[in-house]
Amino acid sequence: MGVGAGSWADLTTEEKIFLQRIKNFCRLKVSGVQIEREDRIPDEVVDGLRELGAFAIKLPREYGGLGLSGLCYLRALMVVGSAHSSLGELLAAHQAIGLTQPLLLFGTDDQKRELLPRCAREISAFTLTEPDIGNDPFRMRTTATPTAGGYLLDGLKLWVTNGTIADLLVVMAVIPGVEGMSAFVVEADAPGVTVEHRSSFLGLKGLENGVVRLHEVFVADNRRIGPEGNGLEVALAAQDTGRLSLPAVCAAAAKWSLKIAREWSRVRVQWDKPIGAHEAVAAKIAFIAATAFALEAIVEVSGRRADAGADTRAEAELAKLFASEQVWRVADELVQVRGGRGYETAESAAARGERGVPVEQLLRDVRIGRIFDGSTEALRVFIASDALGDTDTPDEAPAGETDFGELNGHVGFAADTARELARHLDRGRKRWGDAVLERQLFVGRVVDIAAELYAMSVTCVRARELGGTAVELADAFCAQSRRRIAQLWDRLWVNTDEKDSALAARVLDDTYTWLEDGVLDPSIEGPWIAEPAPGPSTRVSVRRTRSERG
Repeated sequence: MGVGAGSWADLTTEEKIFLQRIKNFCRLKVSGVQIEREDRIPDEVVDGLRELGAFAIKLPREYGGLGLSGLCYLRALMVVGSAHSSLGELLAAHQAIGLTQPLLLFGTDDQKRELLPRCAREISAFTLTEPDIGNDPFRMRTTATPTAGGYLLDGLKLWVTNGTIADLLVVMAVIPGVEGMSAFVVEADAPGVTVEHRSSFLGLKGLENGVVRLHEVFVADNRRIGPEGNGLEVALAAQDTGRLSLPAVCAAAAKWSLKIAREWSRVRVQWDKPIGAHEAVAAKIAFIAATAFALEAIVEVSGRRADAGADTRAEAELAKLFASEQVWRVADELVQVRGGRGYETAESAAARGERGVPVEQLLRDVRIGRIFDGSTEALRVFIASDALGDTDTPDEAPAGETDFGELNGHVGFAADTARELARHLDRGRKRWGDAVLERQLFVGRVVDIAAELYAMSVTCVRARELGGTAVELADAFCAQSRRRIAQLWDRLWVNTDEKDSALAARVLDDTYTWLEDGVLDPSIEGPWIAEPAPGPSTRVSVRRTRSERG
C-alpha cells in the first residue's frame, strides 16, 4: 500500500490553494540557473512573491497578512527552497527572524498597528552578528546611547541577511549602563545607516546579505521592542521560529535528493546492472530515503506542535541540529552517487547536452546550515545547558505508549535510551561538576543522542499517521539511527578527547609549524578580524532601494 499526498492533509483548502499557487509561480517564473549565474534574485521574482502574499504567510489578516498556519509557512519554504535555496532564505529571514515575529511576540499595540502592515509588503532584516562576537552576544559593541526622545545607535553589523534590500531593520544594541542588549526598529534609509558591502559566499547565490554600519542613527523611544535590556529574549524567541524554518529547507533538499538518486541509480549502468542494484550504492539510497522521511516528519510533527502553542524551543534546537547535520550527509552521498556528474555544475552539463542537475550546488547550499542560527558546536552546548535531561519522546509519543504496531520496539528503545542518557549526564556532572559544559565533546555526544531520539520519536508518530509504506521508511530510519546511537555510546566514555585537546594545544603553541612547510598560502593579506573603525561610513551604500528594484 502506498501513501499519497498525505503531507498536506493537515492544511486547510485555502492553504492548499496558496501552496499550489506558490508551486506554479516557482515552476513558471523562477530560473535557478539564472539566479546561480547572476548571483541575484530577479526583482520580478521578489515582486511576484510579494503579490502572492509570501512575505506575510503567518501574519494575521488584521495586519494585512494571509493569516495561514505555521505549518503552511514551513511547507511554502520547502517549495520555494527547492526552486532555489536563496528564495527560502529571503522569506525566512523576513518572517522568522526579521521584524514580523519580534513584533508579534513583543510589540506594543501601537507598534503592531503601525509596522506589521508594512511587513506584508516590505522586506525586513535582523542584525545581531558583529565582526568579533559570533555566538557571543555579551561582547556586543553596537551601542544605543539615550538622547532626547530616543537613542543614537552606533556600530557595525556583519552578515545581515536581506540587509542589502531591506526596508526595515531589527537592530540589537547595548544601552550604556543597562544590563543586556535591547532591540530597536530602524528604517533602512534613515540618516547614518549605510550598507557598506554585499557579501558573497560558498553557496546561497542570490542571497542579499551585507554589512550594515550605523552612525548616530536616531531611533525614537517608541521604536524599541520590549523593555530595555530585553533584547536577548527577543532574539531567542525569533530564533526559535527560525530554527523550525531550517529543518523545512533541509527536508526539501533531502526529498529532492531522493528523487535524483532514484532516477539516476536506475539509468546509470555499471558492470551490467544499474548502480542502484549494487550494495554500496543501495546503502546510500536507503539512507537518503529514510532521512528524507525523518526530516519531513520533523517539519510536520513539530510544526503542528508550534501551531498548537506548545513550547517548542528545545524541540526546535534539536530539529535544527539534527536536520542540518543529516542533510549535509545526504548531499554528500548524492554527489557520490552521481559521481563526476555530481561534481560538475548543472549549467556545464546542460551545455554539453545532458540534463543539468544542480547537485554540486546543493552541497554548497546546505553547508551553511551547520553554521548559522547557532552553529552545531554552539547548539550542543546551549541544549546541554538548558534542557539536556529533557530527552523524553514528544507528547504525541509518550514513554510507555504501545500502539505503534511494528514500530513499538523503536518507541520503547527511544524511551529507555532517554532515561539511560539522563543517568550518563548525571554521571558526567558528578565527575566534572560545573565544568561539565567545558567537556564539549562529551556533552556534544549526549546531545547528538538526544537529537537522534527526538528524530526517531517524531518519525514514528508520522508513520503511524500515514500508515502503509511510511512504516517501512520509519523502521529503516530508526534502525539506522540506532546504529548511530550505538557509535555515540561507544565514544561517550572511551575516546581520545584529552589526548586530542593536548595535541591541539601543542599546535597552537607552534610546536608543529614545521609540518606546514612546503606549501603556499593563497590568502589575501589583511587582519583575521577587521577592527571596526568608529565614525561615519567612508563607503558608498550598496543598498538597493525599492524604487531601484522596480
